[in-house]
Amino acid sequence: MSSTQTPSPIVRAFFDRPTGSLQYVFHDPETRRGAIIDPVWNYYPEAGAVTHESADEILAYIKAQDLQIDWVLDTHPHADHFSAGPYLAEKLGAPHGIGEKVTGVQKLWQEKYNLADFPTDGRQWDRLFAEGEEFMVGTIPVRVMFSPGHTLASITYVAGDAAFVHDTLMMPASGTSRADFPGGSADDLWASIRAILDLPARTRVYIGHDYPPAGEAPQYMATVAEHRLSNRHVKDGISREEFIATRQARDATLKLPARMLEALQVNIRGGRLPEPESDGHNYLKKPIGRFDPR
Repeated sequence: MSSTQTPSPIVRAFFDRPTGSLQYVFHDPETRRGAIIDPVWNYYPEAGAVTHESADEILAYIKAQDLQIDWVLDTHPHADHFSAGPYLAEKLGAPHGIGEKVTGVQKLWQEKYNLADFPTDGRQWDRLFAEGEEFMVGTIPVRVMFSPGHTLASITYVAGDAAFVHDTLMMPASGTSRADFPGGSADDLWASIRAILDLPARTRVYIGHDYPPAGEAPQYMATVAEHRLSNRHVKDGISREEFIATRQARDATLKLPARMLEALQVNIRGGRLPEPESDGHNYLKKPIGRFDPR
């Protein structure tokens, strides 16, 4: 690689079909050091059961590829699946990180769940990343971009020529992700996306969700150039006002994710269940009458 060439990590996607969630492992081909982004802890709401098959698939890949994992990374507290960050961090001896604005999400949901004694300082993670912060994974430089809009804490990890944007952009034919969750903003989402689309045209953009028909594989990567050319919500020529109107009209038709009220109380804890109660069991609770049932 020449001194002016942008490092290019090897990226492997993993798909959780029940939630349409994409998880990633990227690594430096020179050193075989890598990172995990947005791993899923499987949750079965009909049984109140949690399992680790998605995370164990990632572990098997890491072992088969002989990788050394430096980081387990979350882009934001998810509303549709539980984070497997703590499980993988413990298995791999790697630190668990997220953006520093997560404390705002913790405070917001602390109130909604009436968690009077819940700590909202981000201590549930090993590292809270600031806007513009950089770190290395082998020889791959990773830069943190604050990308609010979908949530007030969302971040993008730009790892060499790959950007992991999760719930900010969808594939170009689908457009963008919703901005109507508590703390979300279509205006902020527009600004975040324009910053992502100002990255070099060849940057590979890895998204967080796809919902293919049964039996079909998900799509999960398009370049910045492809988004600027054909993304139905933000391609070149679409104005901020047009985007906000389109996004808000679409969001007004959407129901809440089926697992949201369980997922947020786990994910503000960094991917941990509430502490066991006196009988030794963990319990999740739902706020009643706080959200529109549309």
